[in-house]
Amino acid sequence: MEGLSDIYGKYGAIEAKLLPLGDSAITVQLGETICRQTHDRVRQLAEHLERSRFAGMIEHVPAFLSVTVYFDPFEALAGLGDPADLSGSADPMALVAGWLADNLAKLEETAQEKPRLTEIPVCYGGELGPDLPEVAAVHGLSEQEVIEIHASAEYLVYMLGFAPGFAYLGGLPKSIATPRKQTPRLSIPAGTVGIAGDQTGVYPIATPGGWQLIGKTPEPLFLPDATPPTLLRAGDIVRFRPISREEFDRREAERR
Repeated sequence: MEGLSDIYGKYGAIEAKLLPLGDSAITVQLGETICRQTHDRVRQLAEHLERSRFAGMIEHVPAFLSVTVYFDPFEALAGLGDPADLSGSADPMALVAGWLADNLAKLEETAQEKPRLTEIPVCYGGELGPDLPEVAAVHGLSEQEVIEIHASAEYLVYMLGFAPGFAYLGGLPKSIATPRKQTPRLSIPAGTVGIAGDQTGVYPIATPGGWQLIGKTPEPLFLPDATPPTLLRAGDIVRFRPISREEFDRREAERR
């Protein structure tokens, strides 16, 4: 198998591209569009890599369409290569690509874990959600209607990125999909819930950002001393539950 050029093929029932990333990583691209079917493939491969690591594998990073696998070339060569080959001509990239191809073909045989359901309480509007009136005005809705629509959906965690514990959530109803703000804010408080295009998400730490801010949760999404340190993970299902300002303040006080 070619180790240093893009590889496209069908492995069992799965079509994928293996894309070398430098000399110590391979990106396995499992689709061309962001959709549930592609996400299921990404999740399936990520779960398989959790259970079945190859020699020299360092980590795997799932994204919207792909899983990138990082490895130590020397350990991969020692663990996956043929001990009888004394010529030193084996290519670690080709060995890892071959291992991935073989295991992609096995994915149909592996069962996926049932997705976790996480409920996140949110206090919408006011100073905690300063852009709620703007989102409502864009769509000709009342603020309460935006809240009800946002809280009525189930959201899929496609991936974590941008900041520790930041989950990109798909499934936002089109009736409240709203473009990012033209001028980003310099600092958004941790726990703030936002909308950007057809996605929604929660800022896990204070950070700059341009999403439309509609509420805030008292639930911490990133706890660096916990194991795991993030509340959410790829493949989770999320629901938002509206709460009063009184409940928000009480829960915030309990955390201090």
